[in-house]
Amino acid sequence: MSDADELLPAWRMEFFAPVASFRDPLFPGLCRGLPVPPPSTVRGLLSAATGRDGEPGPFGMAAWSEGGGVDAETYHPIAANGTNPAVAGRVRAVKGGTTVRDRAFLTGVHLTVWLPDADGERIQRSLCRPVYPLRLGRSQDIVHPISRRLTTLRTCRAARVGHALAPPHGHDAPMASAFRLAASVSSDRLHTVWRDYLWCDVFAGEYPVRDAYRDDEGQAVWLLTG
Repeated sequence: MSDADELLPAWRMEFFAPVASFRDPLFPGLCRGLPVPPPSTVRGLLSAATGRDGEPGPFGMAAWSEGGGVDAETYHPIAANGTNPAVAGRVRAVKGGTTVRDRAFLTGVHLTVWLPDADGERIQRSLCRPVYPLRLGRSQDIVHPISRRLTTLRTCRAARVGHALAPPHGHDAPMASAFRLAASVSSDRLHTVWRDYLWCDVFAGEYPVRDAYRDDEGQAVWLLTG
């Protein structure tokens, strides 16, 4: 380590969800699933723990799943045709309402979150007694906090990419795929910030990295903003 290296205390938090589903909103009308939770979903998880909107500041994340599949699910479209409560509501079947569609889902979802110490200390305490139920994605997809501990992030030129979510310029691992994901969603759900990311479905080893940190296990961490 050189004198120029930056050291950043952070909390490393592990989560596990038996089943989770992340619909890709860029494909309206289709039930296309994402293989990785968007940063906005992770922000929602941490906001549920603290009960505060807009959690957290910059954070790093990595995620992967043990498997997945497709099942059939009943959908109930909601009418948005006026302000009259007697008119708005579920669309009747004769009007193309209740229908069955395929839903992609993931099983055995593993999520790691790195939070710089200021936000991390406060949020990890909230995980002991969360304000709202902890979910990863949809309302029925319960997530379990597995572990949390302090680590030290340090700037680096090479690290193990693994399944970390990275900005487009973050690394050159050949197995990476590009995704456009929601970085954050406003509390009224009217405004979404979209960003481009790199993510590796297959575990990626050590590669040169840019604008990244390395934790005490050698894992690359990119601090993502909303």
